[in-house]
Amino acid sequence: MSHLLLSRALNIFGCLAFSFALVVPVAHAAPPKASTKRTIVKTPHVVKSAVSKKTVVTRKNVRFETSAKVARLKRPSIIQAIVPAIPSFGQLAGLHDALDPLDLKSSVALVIDQDTREVLFSKNDHAVLPIASLTKLMTGVIISGAKLPMDEMITVTQDDVDTEKHSRSRLSVGATLTRGELLHLALMSSENRAAHALGRTYPGGLATFVSLMNAKAKMLGMHDTVYAEPTGLSSRNQSSAQDLATLVNAAHGDPVLRELTTSPGYQVAIGSRTLQFNNTNRLVRNPDWNIGLQKTGYINEAGQCLVMQTKIAGRKLIMVFLDSAGKLSRLGDAERVRRWVETNPVTEQKVKLSASEKHVNS
Repeated sequence: MSHLLLSRALNIFGCLAFSFALVVPVAHAAPPKASTKRTIVKTPHVVKSAVSKKTVVTRKNVRFETSAKVARLKRPSIIQAIVPAIPSFGQLAGLHDALDPLDLKSSVALVIDQDTREVLFSKNDHAVLPIASLTKLMTGVIISGAKLPMDEMITVTQDDVDTEKHSRSRLSVGATLTRGELLHLALMSSENRAAHALGRTYPGGLATFVSLMNAKAKMLGMHDTVYAEPTGLSSRNQSSAQDLATLVNAAHGDPVLRELTTSPGYQVAIGSRTLQFNNTNRLVRNPDWNIGLQKTGYINEAGQCLVMQTKIAGRKLIMVFLDSAGKLSRLGDAERVRRWVETNPVTEQKVKLSASEKHVNS
């Protein structure tokens, strides 16, 4: 009898095991991961996707990889493919490998006393790099120095449209402004069409204007500098921190350039519309700063750039920052230098990093 009961129990257990195997399928090895195109979906909402391979959730972004179809979203969102960043000339040359005691994010930096020409801080200051819209400072020097009528009306044409970087502009083709308004927008808000229109309409044309830019650079002793056009969109516009400090010193002597480069904002009437433009350098609105002249610049090849004349701890200083990595890092570098100048005795404010200096030519 005991053998019969044991046999029935084994039969029942076997049936239950077979039934459980039907309910829970055997796990299979994951198929090899196919090559995928990485996509960033910028959305604060939940992402649902049956084809999602990998999901990494951050505060506002969801990054996932998909092989064929776009993920289904609760609400429409912006889908942006990840495009590898174009390295700057400074990155390609390894200038960012140079270390400095202030831990600046700019691969090139120079701080000098404007009155004594004493170098307080330098880092790769002889490297020749693209300078982006810092070019417009020389554009302003030529226009202001020519004493052309500032109330003369100039119309933006198709020739002023950026075909180098295909950047946008709020000045539409056909917009008519005075030469003074165009100069204000070029220096304050780095308006590319404004700068190009100034060069195009210069007596003798654009070629003459560019030749005057290069002639002025040579006259000032800017031997590392070359200009190809008046906006800075071309990476062929190149200079060194040493040369740019010379340019800032010269430009600071012009009251028109001082006023326009440090203007916080400016309105212009175009047809029936009034457009508000703001300064590209937020430090001009910061009460902690006393800025006499400034200009910002950026293209991929140049990185983030900034030049300034400012007064710190009773000293007139010229600052140059080139090839900074990160949108706000050039301003952060300026803040680091300001704090360093304010907290260190004058005798200690001298740092020279000549070992890492390099020249970078196109």
